[in-house]
Amino acid sequence: MDYRQLGKSDLCVSSIGMGCVTFGREIDRDTSFQIMNHAFERGITLFDTAEAYAAGASETVLGEWIAGRNVRDDIVLATKVSGTLTKDRIITSVDRSLERLRTDRIDLFQLHNWDESTSLEETLEAMNSLVDQGKIRYIGCSNYMAWQLAAALVLSAQRGLARIQSIQPPYNLVQREIEADVLPLCADQETGVISYSPLSAGFLTGKYRRGQKAPPGTRFDVIPAHQPIYFTDQGYAMLDRLDRAAEQSGRSIVQLALAWVLKQRHVTSVLIGARNTSQVDQVFEAAEAGIDDELAQKLT
Repeated sequence: MDYRQLGKSDLCVSSIGMGCVTFGREIDRDTSFQIMNHAFERGITLFDTAEAYAAGASETVLGEWIAGRNVRDDIVLATKVSGTLTKDRIITSVDRSLERLRTDRIDLFQLHNWDESTSLEETLEAMNSLVDQGKIRYIGCSNYMAWQLAAALVLSAQRGLARIQSIQPPYNLVQREIEADVLPLCADQETGVISYSPLSAGFLTGKYRRGQKAPPGTRFDVIPAHQPIYFTDQGYAMLDRLDRAAEQSGRSIVQLALAWVLKQRHVTSVLIGARNTSQVDQVFEAAEAGIDDELAQKLT
C-alpha cells in the first residue's frame, strides 16, 4: 500500500480508500464493520462518506466503528455536505456530521456538489470559518467541473481563505472526461484527486451486456440513472476490449479494470465500494498484479 500527500495539506492518504456509500444502505451494520475492519487491517486509512449516503446512516455506522475500534487518530476521515451551500446550511451540516461520526473534527470536509444558487464566496467563507474553529482540517470538493474548481482556487487565493485540497470525480475506463481538464489543472495546482467508481458502478464487472436489460435487483436496475452513462456504444465497446484483453492475459475483466485505474499516476487515492470483504481483496489483488503499458494501451 502506498501513502500519498493530499494536495498541499499535511494529510497522508492510502492509495486505496474505503468508500462508505453502501454502509447502512445496501449492507447492514455488522457487515459494514467486517468490511471496515478488513480494509483497515490491509492498510486502508482513508474512509470517505457523506451526509447524503442513506440519509446519514453511513456516517452513523462509520462513527460507531471508529469509536468502537478506537482508530480516530489512525485514519483520515472524509465526509461531504450537499444541497444548498449557504453559511447556515454548511454549519448545520458539519455539526450533525460530527455528531453522527462521534468525533470533534473532520479531516476532509467536501462540497458534494456545485451550488448555482449560493455565491461561491459565501460557501468558501463558511468552510474557512470551520477550519478556523477546528471543526474541519481541510476542504475538498466532489463532482466539480474544472472551471468550478479553478474559480474556487482563485477566489480562496484572492481572499486568503482555506483552499480546496482535493477533488473527488468519477474515473474509470468508460468515464475519462477528467483527463482533458481536471487532471491537468490538479497537477498544476497541486490539488489531490480522490477518484471513485473504478468499476463504473459495476458496469465493468460484465454483468450488463449489450441488448440485455439490467438484471433485477442489480444497481443499474435499482438506480436506473446509471444506465444512460454506461449503456452506450462507448461503454459496450470498452467491455469488448476488456473481454479480449482478459482472454489474452488470463485475467478477469474486473482485475484489469481496477489495475488500469490504480496505475493512473495523477490519482492520489482510488475509492472502492464493497458489499463483502472479498471485494476489498480483489482490489489488492489487482494492485499487486498491476498492468503493463502494452496491456493498458490495448484498453484505451
